[in-house]
Amino acid sequence: MTMNMIVIQPLVALIAGVLILLVPRLLNMIVAIYLIVVGITGLMPHLMR
Repeated sequence: MTMNMIVIQPLVALIAGVLILLVPRLLNMIVAIYLIVVGITGLMPHLMR
């Protein structure tokens, strides 16, 4: 079963937003992880050729 990249990014953003609200000290770590995940999902179609 494969997940569509269009579905993954909003889910990651939602989870990151909730974590930032619950634990504001994790902001830097959550933003860094979010950017890495978005970058990887953006590059996936180009790397899978």
